[in-house]
Amino acid sequence: MMVVNGVGANTVAVLDRGLMYGDGVFRTLALRDGKLLHWPQQLRKLAEDCSALQLDCPPETDWLAALRQALGTQRDATLKLMVTRGCGTRGYRYPEYQRCNWMVLPSPPADYPPECGGSGVAVRLCELRLGWQPRLAGIKHLNRLENVLARNEWDDPAIREGILLDHAGNVIEGTMSNLLLIRDGRLLTPALDQCGVAGVMRDLVLQAAFDLGMEVEVGRVSLQQLLQAEEVGLCNSLIGLWPVRALGERRWTVFPLLRQLQLALDESMCHLELFGV
Repeated sequence: MMVVNGVGANTVAVLDRGLMYGDGVFRTLALRDGKLLHWPQQLRKLAEDCSALQLDCPPETDWLAALRQALGTQRDATLKLMVTRGCGTRGYRYPEYQRCNWMVLPSPPADYPPECGGSGVAVRLCELRLGWQPRLAGIKHLNRLENVLARNEWDDPAIREGILLDHAGNVIEGTMSNLLLIRDGRLLTPALDQCGVAGVMRDLVLQAAFDLGMEVEVGRVSLQQLLQAEEVGLCNSLIGLWPVRALGERRWTVFPLLRQLQLALDESMCHLELFGV
């Protein structure tokens, strides 16, 4: 059941600015055996994105109550949390009296084959190029049309993800994931100061790498650097960390440092017992 502003609902208003303009933010997270995975980090990111767009983010107690209401007896689910600027009249200008809408939408748990995190996945380069907008860079806002168009460039089920470049040719991210490169024992991930989404799992991987004593760098990444990397990985809050085994003719077969990071993430996983608080 969807919950809107703390009340069970099946619809949202047609004049909601999230629907009309993508004027809002969201986060996607997993519930496993009644546990909200990475809940503190997810809530913090949601609040930060709301602040960046001058949206009011509900307090944690409201979110948890709405989550319990939306889930009922479900103990495994994929959860989408959204905050929009609410309803307004026609036009781009903010409503004079803003009343944000916030929503919880549960869906069945993501079902990815175990081999995705084991032997790795095949990916492709997308034709679409991301535009630059520094004011929105890093924010998980509701206008994800670039990702929608990029994801629909292929229908081969053997290809699990598409890699996105920006208009300058820099490697940025996957259509649904952040990107990780390893070379000479160093972890490199693309800078997201011009475009792209800063995911929770990306932060967790960078912290895990630092804790393991790896050198960590955030910066510009070229396609040549991607192809020359010794290991390549994808991450998000639902898939965890997947090695990449193929990109076009380029192949990767061993992932020693990504394996260490996978284990470190499993050991440091932070969760909240949703039905025990």
